[in-house]
Amino acid sequence: MALSRNMVAGKIQNCRTNLLRAARDNAADEDQQSLRWAAEELASATRRLEFAQALDEIRGTEGNAARVYFGAFGCMIRADREHFTPKGRTRRPPLDRCNALLSFVYALLVTDCMAALVASGLDPNVGFLHTDRPGRPSLALDLMEEFRPMLADRLVLTLLNRRQLSFSDFTIRDGGAVEMSEKARRMVVSSWQERKQEIVTHNLLGCSMRVGMLAHAQARILARTIRGEMESYIPCTLK
Repeated sequence: MALSRNMVAGKIQNCRTNLLRAARDNAADEDQQSLRWAAEELASATRRLEFAQALDEIRGTEGNAARVYFGAFGCMIRADREHFTPKGRTRRPPLDRCNALLSFVYALLVTDCMAALVASGLDPNVGFLHTDRPGRPSLALDLMEEFRPMLADRLVLTLLNRRQLSFSDFTIRDGGAVEMSEKARRMVVSSWQERKQEIVTHNLLGCSMRVGMLAHAQARILARTIRGEMESYIPCTLK
């Protein structure tokens, strides 16, 4: 529970950072109000985490926070909103263009988290927050939670707000599933690799490192926590 609580707290904090950054950068009063309201709701969710008495309560708090966050996600999109504003979070299959893009970038992220865990001597299939299922990288899904908003979501918002993707890069299949074109996939992968080369300061270690090394740093912190070398797991948060 302690590990799961901190992982979810890190995710919610990074979601709040995205919302507040967008509120500062957005000139529309209605958008600012929606973004700041969502940020306050996430602050309340963080406080509720402290009093959770069961793992399902932690999962429920994370799920409710995610619904609030994705309910305001469209307010962070400044270009082509009519084509890219998501209708909540949908997956398997994604039912709109934004969710198709998010799912693709999340797949890139979980692959990096799996590699980081293996390099740190941890089994990516044995998780804490996510339940274990055959073939499911539960621990990689745990680790990626704090990185979703600050790495994946920020990249998606950058690509959309800079108009590096257009609605024509997506195809709506029978049944409503949305797929990205191969050309768009290649461009997103290239942008992901560029993002991983950027330098940031790790909040706990206090040192500069490439974005692509953050998952490795957190995997090592997680391993040390599991071994009892650290009192608690400290998630990665970026401003």
